[in-house]
Amino acid sequence: MTTSRQTRAIGSAAAAALLAAVLTGCSGGSAGSSDAGASGSPVADKLADDPLTAVRNAPDITGHTGSVQAATQLTTVSGSKKASFTGGGPYDYVKRIGRLEVQVPPGAATHGPVVEIYEPGLIFLQNSGAKGVAPGKWVRLDVRQLADGNLISNGATDPATAAAALRGAQQAALAGDETVDGIPLKHYKGTLDLAKAADAAGGQAGYGLRMAGATFTVKEVPFEAWLDAQGRLHRMIESFTFAGVAGSKDPKDQVQVTSTVALSDYGTAVSVSEPAGGDVVELKDGGSASPK
Repeated sequence: MTTSRQTRAIGSAAAAALLAAVLTGCSGGSAGSSDAGASGSPVADKLADDPLTAVRNAPDITGHTGSVQAATQLTTVSGSKKASFTGGGPYDYVKRIGRLEVQVPPGAATHGPVVEIYEPGLIFLQNSGAKGVAPGKWVRLDVRQLADGNLISNGATDPATAAAALRGAQQAALAGDETVDGIPLKHYKGTLDLAKAADAAGGQAGYGLRMAGATFTVKEVPFEAWLDAQGRLHRMIESFTFAGVAGSKDPKDQVQVTSTVALSDYGTAVSVSEPAGGDVVELKDGGSASPK
């Protein structure tokens, strides 16, 4: 299985260097809130009674907070090779825009962290390793240019998309009650369908989910979600699988990806905006850059 074949299986040229690091195996914690409510409240009781509805509603309830801080971790296993990426940054639910700074493993073709600004259907990448992009400049991508819809190829699942995937939950069960950082949380486990999540999200917000749903080889995606008494997401884990060799169904060719997102600081003001137009380049066919 060659790196170039693996890269074509999932990403565009902008994500190629970073994805290659994941696939070749270059050598968040839980979040809390002071107003999460108490267990035993009517909301908490409803969550326990109807796990599937609780999980499906969590993205919208979380969005009502206005903003969050996110911590991400993405671990990829391909055969005996393993790579891990960590990141973090704010998301503004009002403007529907977020920023992540992702730390890459040693050996990636980038110099320092990859910075991602994301909004529905659109991504800006700085220090992505894309050919011909000057230092400090940004690559602009439509998520439909990435076969995985940006769920994994840039070293993180952005918090908005990770949460939106829960709208496609098909099975959910209460795994137990846990207290994290003094906050009572309900822990759910189940499976979700990315195509159905895309239908529920609609519009540009569903683009990435739909792309990933067509690309990943395991269609019933396992997930775990931790919700507070208000039904807000504090942590989620989603497990994705894709073929490292395009078209292969052989178990040895499957790449396992575990994506974790933790949310905190609900409602704290954040400031995120698109890069200045003069700092943005588009990718030509073949992956070289040109001014926007």
